[in-house]
Amino acid sequence: MGDRRPAAGGVEREARMKEFFTWLATAATLTFALPVAGGQNDPRLPALFAQLKAAPSAEAANEVEQQIWQLWIISGNDEIDQLMAVGLHAMAGRDLGVALAVFDEMVKRAPDFAEGWNKRATVHYMMGNYEQSVADIEKTLELEPRHFGSLSGLGLVNLALGRDAAALEAFEAALKIHPHLSGADSTIRELRDKVKGKGI
Repeated sequence: MGDRRPAAGGVEREARMKEFFTWLATAATLTFALPVAGGQNDPRLPALFAQLKAAPSAEAANEVEQQIWQLWIISGNDEIDQLMAVGLHAMAGRDLGVALAVFDEMVKRAPDFAEGWNKRATVHYMMGNYEQSVADIEKTLELEPRHFGSLSGLGLVNLALGRDAAALEAFEAALKIHPHLSGADSTIRELRDKVKGKGI
């Protein structure tokens, strides 16, 4: 496991990263009235991703993003969906030990469900288990390469480990999928200045 200290850049940058992570941790806890099916293979996702990429504003993109998250967190299996609800509740209450145990069980029972791996990656990040988080992010992206939340999480983990070039690559990949991704533009601009010596 790597150094758990946040990447250099001062209090303002750390605060921005915490705000960005708050979006990652809470985006999928919202509820919307979409028919039950879900998971990364839901047939509605390709059209939603096309809408997300073409969205004319952050507000329009946010509506589509929320629909994508709502599909991602539904497995179609009642037991797994109940575990998801318990895990999200534990995350919201910062009960990370319980959340980790729940998502451990989820990935054992449903190893092909991308959001189980993503949620466990998030908990590992919150606990400072950065290398474990990276491993779960890699599994998430293997199952759902369009997962902008997981790519953003990878950027945050790499920032925490001081891997600025890798963080830039992850955030840029997320922005290609979700051009209005919250906080990504300013983070990418700062990282490009640092890594490449030039702004956007």
